[in-house]
Amino acid sequence: MKLSRILVAVPAATAILLAVPAAAYADESVRVKLDPLNHSGASGTATLTAMSDGDLKVSIRSTGLVPNSPHAQHLHGSTDGMDFHCPDMSADTDRNGYVSTEEGMPDYGNIFISLTTKGDTTPKSGLAVDRMPTADAKGNLTYERVIPAADLPTGTIKHLRDLHVVEHGIDANGNGKYDMDGLGESTLAKSAGLTGIPQEATDPALCGMVTGAAAGSVPVGGVDTGDGSTRHDSTPLYALGGLALLGAAGAFIARRRLA
Repeated sequence: MKLSRILVAVPAATAILLAVPAAAYADESVRVKLDPLNHSGASGTATLTAMSDGDLKVSIRSTGLVPNSPHAQHLHGSTDGMDFHCPDMSADTDRNGYVSTEEGMPDYGNIFISLTTKGDTTPKSGLAVDRMPTADAKGNLTYERVIPAADLPTGTIKHLRDLHVVEHGIDANGNGKYDMDGLGESTLAKSAGLTGIPQEATDPALCGMVTGAAAGSVPVGGVDTGDGSTRHDSTPLYALGGLALLGAAGAFIARRRLA
């Protein structure tokens, strides 16, 4: 080939290479190991995926939960740099052998997003027990949902390390359901002037937390999480308190009574 042809071919080839779009970044995920609370014997894993369009995909797989029962579940944490974490049994201040919702919340913080199966994910959906996931007859729970970027609170991308996943609902007396015979009446319910709600329905069963650098500052493969991860980018949290959880439990008990 003549030199003149080579000189023409090189720029042409370069132009073709530059015209090819660069590969898009893959979705970034962290996995959170869910450890048992309150002798629940349950276990699970949550996968939080910051998608390329800014949405958040939440996938949860849990086993050993109370069968055929709804389990309120939420994302906890802080966008203000506060040091929240999963509680241990030292949080059991009344020494009854179980960490209640109100005993655990000082450790893992208020709820920022309700992990409902559809519709609203704000605090008011703590009452929507029909939109909380239900464990099957074997106590297995599968949950998957994509939460739009527009519904994610500002600043949570930078606070992935402050995120915690909590699932509620235990079976203290081993009879396969929520009832008063296990731990009696919910202390959270009593504080709100409500009656007839078992403590089992509101006590936390599983908690998992991300440990390591916040999203946005993590190199590929460089995240330290509950049990391993890949890259990640965005995550949500929204304020919700224990009374919303209580409302969900109350609605569930009322529905069972009507049934």
